[in-house]
Amino acid sequence: MKIIIIGPAHPLRGGGMATFNERLARAFNAEGHHTSIWTFSLQYPSFLFPGKSQYSTEPAPTDISIRVCINSINPVNWIKVGRHLKKEKPDIIVVRFWLPFMGPCLGTLLRIAKKNKFSKVVCIADNVIPHEKRVGDNVLTRYFMPVPDAFITMSKQVQEDVKTFSNKPVKFVPHPLYDNFGEAISKHEARKNLSIGEQEFVILFFGFIRKYKGLDLLLEAMPSIVSSIPNVKLLVAGEFYDDPKKYESLITTLGISSHIILHTSFIANEQIKNYFCAADIVVQPYRNATQSGVTPLAYHFELPMMVTQVGGLADMVPDGMVGTVAVPTADDIAEKIIKMYKTGPQSYIPAIQEQKKQYSWQKMVDAIIALAK
Repeated sequence: MKIIIIGPAHPLRGGGMATFNERLARAFNAEGHHTSIWTFSLQYPSFLFPGKSQYSTEPAPTDISIRVCINSINPVNWIKVGRHLKKEKPDIIVVRFWLPFMGPCLGTLLRIAKKNKFSKVVCIADNVIPHEKRVGDNVLTRYFMPVPDAFITMSKQVQEDVKTFSNKPVKFVPHPLYDNFGEAISKHEARKNLSIGEQEFVILFFGFIRKYKGLDLLLEAMPSIVSSIPNVKLLVAGEFYDDPKKYESLITTLGISSHIILHTSFIANEQIKNYFCAADIVVQPYRNATQSGVTPLAYHFELPMMVTQVGGLADMVPDGMVGTVAVPTADDIAEKIIKMYKTGPQSYIPAIQEQKKQYSWQKMVDAIIALAK
């Protein structure tokens, strides 16, 4: 079949979504389908983008077709792209929806594309109700939601959210593992690459730093953690999408500077394995969430996890098996991290190795094709 994926991809630094779309394209191609990604020439106007740059400095993938053509704020472009999609007549259009802001652009071009009476649209809905709400979100989402023929969600919470906007088929498929960042390296090598001592107990916070991700809760938990684990280091790896001053002030006020390692620039793909292989555990202290791309990374590198009981995070992290689940408070986060330290991170590895087998790209591909049919 001819399949077109619409969403972030190179040259955009789309974080998990760009990685996901590129990996999904490879999974379709491996099945013999003809797959391309149509991505954004302009994804966000600069005043809406909280990071330093929207664009990657890494080389473009050579094994997948990426067409840079969608302007999120230009209605003339939406019509043009929609007409091209209509003419291309793909069997399946897979569209990512993660932000109400994208509703007008994606909703318009897909309405035009579907006039060919041939293409089926399957939406992978990352979020329907956004983490950080803005005026007009509901209207923009309602413009987009009638267009897809079916939906896939990667958390059960989003599955229920979709049902409040649409009566189309919706299927829950767990986030597949990110297996495209290379094999694990030794802890010794990873720590040498990051200049981290061999004797430290390293907690990893990974990903863009936004308010809803609760890094401040983890920082507030650190004094209690330090009192039980004197050799602890919190490795914060990811770009600030929030005001860094409040986090820096909190670190100073709590007197934990010597236990914090800040790597707060964008983490390139080839560096990701260093962070996961250097850590003893990864912590997702989120205040709210749907699903997270950090969990599939942790599974791939077989790193125990602590997550909070919000959204769909705990769905992929059975408590006491592959890690622990906390309520989103500093006290409980501290308690669960200390528990993992005392239990020993290595004790979680056999369950991680068994659990990770169920998170395959084949299941995602099969679900999309089944819904399209």
